[in-house]
Amino acid sequence: MPRTRALSPHARMLLAILLSAGSKWSHGYELSRRAGVKSGTLYPLLIRLEGQGYLEAQWQQSTEVGRPPRHAYRLTASGVQLARANPPSQAATIAWDNGAVVI
Repeated sequence: MPRTRALSPHARMLLAILLSAGSKWSHGYELSRRAGVKSGTLYPLLIRLEGQGYLEAQWQQSTEVGRPPRHAYRLTASGVQLARANPPSQAATIAWDNGAVVI
């Protein structure tokens, strides 16, 4: 799908994290923690990327009693292409490698 705007640094980091997960499903809380992005930024971004066909999402039942189902995400084939074509900035990548994400 053609994009008309450049991806934000947060979107680039999120795509890199999902790309590193391969075909594994990732939950919103995990993505928020790893990307250093608050939920008010993360979830609209996830919804937009899913709507554009770059992510697939599904509800997953918890294995823990009393815990509600969680939404999980992973890249589609076009999402993998988008992530590879739009890596995070060098500064963000270095910060991510050091365990502290600064965008």
